[in-house]
Amino acid sequence: MQSQREYVLRTVEERGVRYVQLWFTDVLGTPKSFAITPAELENALEEGMTFDGSAIDGFSRVQESDVLAKPDPKTFQLLPSRPGPRPADGSPVARVFCDILNLDGSPFEGCPRQVLRRALEGAHERGYSFYAAPEIEYFYFAPLGSPLVPKPLDSGSYFELTVADLATDLRKRTVLTLEDMGIPVEYAQHEDAPSQHEIDLRYTDALTMADTVMTVRLVVKEIAQLEGVYASFMPKPLSGVQGSGMHTHFSLFEGDKNAFSDPGDEHGLSKVARHFIAGLLEHAPEITAVTNQWVNSYKRLVVGYEAPVHVSWAYNNRSALVRVPIAKRARPESARIEYRAPDPACNPYLAFALVLAAGLKGVEQGYELLPEASSNLFSLTPEELASEGIRPLPTSLSDALSAMEHSELVAETLGEHVFEWFLRNKRAEWEDYTREVTPFELTRYLPAL
Repeated sequence: MQSQREYVLRTVEERGVRYVQLWFTDVLGTPKSFAITPAELENALEEGMTFDGSAIDGFSRVQESDVLAKPDPKTFQLLPSRPGPRPADGSPVARVFCDILNLDGSPFEGCPRQVLRRALEGAHERGYSFYAAPEIEYFYFAPLGSPLVPKPLDSGSYFELTVADLATDLRKRTVLTLEDMGIPVEYAQHEDAPSQHEIDLRYTDALTMADTVMTVRLVVKEIAQLEGVYASFMPKPLSGVQGSGMHTHFSLFEGDKNAFSDPGDEHGLSKVARHFIAGLLEHAPEITAVTNQWVNSYKRLVVGYEAPVHVSWAYNNRSALVRVPIAKRARPESARIEYRAPDPACNPYLAFALVLAAGLKGVEQGYELLPEASSNLFSLTPEELASEGIRPLPTSLSDALSAMEHSELVAETLGEHVFEWFLRNKRAEWEDYTREVTPFELTRYLPAL
């Protein structure tokens, strides 16, 4: 049988590819890339390509700078004619995601993809495979000027059906481009806020999905730029309306069997699923700095805008942090949980790794699941929430980092290199923010004080 590596080399030759982009991410989830010619591809697949890791945030120190980008041939994909740069002769362009290695071939400690791969391998040793299906929300805006004031392209709301609308056309073209790339889209719709849109991806294994999230963010932005407008995954770009989340559905499988499914249970939920949810809830405050990694992320996680603010779970209660969709009777294998905290600007590799680690800790330790939150949590007082044992999520990046830095689970899952660099970087971001005089302060205080 032809190996994946041989397939890549043959495809490049037969399709006349002259430009191969090697994709990877830094610790914050920022996409990075450099390009090689087909003449270098065989060596890249065999040994990796050396580059200066000290130039990448969270990678190497100057005195130990060189690392290897090793293409994962399973991620090889011809890019559609649009979007993205192409050679002058119009020949096809391909991309492939890379794992970052040390020069001796061992996994590089600062590579987010390696963090997730390590977590998945740990799950596999326990007999589990981990799947994810995110719902990615984002905004379209008119070209950004100075000052930077976001101007929506439409005034639609949930499931709005519009005609001859640029934002809707951009979303449609994005979905078709993703399908051309072999990325299945389950739903696409207008979201609640003006110019806010959503693309829901069909579930697949978590590593492939993390690669896919990175691809979707690039494709959305590039197609918008082709029309001279701007797409943003900023969690809360507009005041007074809901922000953008990345609610993600997760499931564990044991071979071909969904480990979250129990047809004998009233709600079809297995003991493994209950322990997994309990683990996720127990460790939720510790992982929030990663699932919501920006100062702006916490402008979304506030009461009144459909984002979770309490550590809780429920069946179909959308005020809960963990929602358990009711599995269809004809498809018990569709049992899953929905984690509603992440936003679309997180690093998906790190976020997925921590969700898996938290859930599996609950499974291994047999954490007991508290009763579901059956009422609207947004309507309860702090005293009522406390009486039901419901804790708040961190309300700022600073609070989230404080929870994270004392977490053995996060430190172990991310590894010392990523854990310490992430904390340092995010503490610096918070300090910069606290020193900034904002338009809010100037508007409210300058005339009066």
